[in-house]
Amino acid sequence: MAKRDYYDVLGVSRNADQAEIKSAYRKLAIKYHPDKNPNNKEAEEKFKEAAEAYEVLSNPEKRQRYDQFGHSGGASGGFGGGGMNMDDIFSQFGDIFGGTGSPFESFFGGGGQRSGRRVAKGTNLRIKVKLTLQEIAKGTEKKIKVSKQVACSTCDGSGAKDKSSFHTCRTCGGTGAVRRVTNTILGQMQTTSTCPTCNGEGVEISAKCPTCHGDGLVRGEETISINIPAGVSEGMQLSMSGKGNTAPRGGVPGDLIILIEEIPHETLKRDGTNVIYDLYINFVDATLGTSVEIPTIDGKAKIKIEPGTQAGKILRLKGKGVPEVNSYHKGDQLVYVNVWTPKAVSAEERELLERLRQSPNFKPQPGRNEKTFFERIKEYFE
Repeated sequence: MAKRDYYDVLGVSRNADQAEIKSAYRKLAIKYHPDKNPNNKEAEEKFKEAAEAYEVLSNPEKRQRYDQFGHSGGASGGFGGGGMNMDDIFSQFGDIFGGTGSPFESFFGGGGQRSGRRVAKGTNLRIKVKLTLQEIAKGTEKKIKVSKQVACSTCDGSGAKDKSSFHTCRTCGGTGAVRRVTNTILGQMQTTSTCPTCNGEGVEISAKCPTCHGDGLVRGEETISINIPAGVSEGMQLSMSGKGNTAPRGGVPGDLIILIEEIPHETLKRDGTNVIYDLYINFVDATLGTSVEIPTIDGKAKIKIEPGTQAGKILRLKGKGVPEVNSYHKGDQLVYVNVWTPKAVSAEERELLERLRQSPNFKPQPGRNEKTFFERIKEYFE
């Protein structure tokens, strides 16, 4: 079954700002929350669908990729490929509802039985990848060695010296959240917030790992294979989900953000999907016509210069440009003809040019029959 458009899921326009997106998701989360709709599979699916839409549209980088590539997500492998579990969804509520766990716990003083434990999220990594014009036109695979945070091998990322070092948090009792009741003129108001002692994890560590000192993470290297689609451009960002820094204690890893840099070509210039080449010929070749070899993305190509070609003429090589990202459309190569004028000539050449100067065919005469011109120039030199 095809996924619905994320903007349609939240009921907002494509130009909606973050406040509108957040407000729309808040309403849907309350409407379809499992605590309000027990044993209702349809409500649960709508709840997850709204959470997935918010997870993408609330993130500027993911939203940009979604707007450009749709659900495929470009080189990242797509959005929501593995689905979102309830722990992932409830971890968003600290931002949406100002607390942790079920919104009904903080709004109505109870009713939800879910844990408020916070799921740790690894930080994103950013790298730059330099590509040649040929790599951009064809697409390529790059293997990049990335320095990043990885799970400590001594403690398997737990941060503890051993299993006996874990203890239930004394402040929150293992829930990861603390509740506070405040008396107001409207009665008692209960609020929920992340436990300050365990940072929402629900456990404390009495003896820390000697290698990572309790962080659960150390610096390491990973070789990552990145598939670059054809047609990317300078400044474009691609994202690989889960390839960023590892999160402590089995949390969700961050993303790898890839910034594209284009290595300038020696002779070709890129203009969107088109490729431009400046061709210089002398006025004899422009007058009599010739064949020349020019560079293209695919190698050398031979093109014909018609007799009487004027400076500034643009020749088009169909389909010799750069493709659009995730599209069948491909640009062209545009050859700009420039007539080169020598700066110095010999006495013999000057005499010949002076004779040509007197010929009426060397005076601009728009509309003059070119056949007559070539016939007369041939007779002139004979």
